[in-house]
Amino acid sequence: MTKLDPIIAVKDVEASAAWYQQLFGFRRTHGGDTFAVLVSEDDEIILCLHKWGEHDHPTMTNPGITPGNGLILYFRTKNMEAVRAGVEKSGSIIEEDIHLNPNSLKKEFSLRDLDGYYLIVTEFHKYEG
Repeated sequence: MTKLDPIIAVKDVEASAAWYQQLFGFRRTHGGDTFAVLVSEDDEIILCLHKWGEHDHPTMTNPGITPGNGLILYFRTKNMEAVRAGVEKSGSIIEEDIHLNPNSLKKEFSLRDLDGYYLIVTEFHKYEG
């Protein structure tokens, strides 16, 4: 078995963890001020947050680069409307509001997190084909 635990570099682990928890209802299972593990309601690791410059990881040393270049954090959720309402409440900037994606035929919207990472939030679906 192979699993992927995505780790993104952030300026403030506490603030980013709180932001993701508030929007998606994730739970934090590990961490401190330099690292956090966020899990879903069924304890599946969704996202790890790592403070820029800590632990000498070669791709996490320069917070001046554009965060997430070449990366989209794609969240499939059964609670898209609630997440969208939470985004509105948080004051986060919506990049593209809810619309029908002509490729997936699912509703989705996009935004940026506190560090500028690009997120797409879509209706939950299983990949077919």
